[in-house]
Amino acid sequence: MKKTIITLFIFILTACATPTVVNIIGPNDNKLTCEELSKEIEIANKYALEAQEAKKMSSPHNVGAILFFLPGAGITMKNVEEAVIAAKERALHLNRIKEKKGC
Repeated sequence: MKKTIITLFIFILTACATPTVVNIIGPNDNKLTCEELSKEIEIANKYALEAQEAKKMSSPHNVGAILFFLPGAGITMKNVEEAVIAAKERALHLNRIKEKKGC
């Protein structure tokens, strides 16, 4: 019973953290073409924008988290910051590769 409660609590905590945290360095980044690198940068920027949207306290998800599970709102905000930083670092990493390739 105790394991079930702990598992449920951990599930609730992680379910509140919605933004996607991308990997900064992909295994095949150096093999991408200039066009593929540009697309990957667009995707990273899209994830950063989505994370910024999740940060707004007026979003239904955040309002629900505040009303029903306050620690969930804090975890979501922490996850938002991680997601924004990771997305920006990924875009910078890909831009460096583009510069090396002369794109």
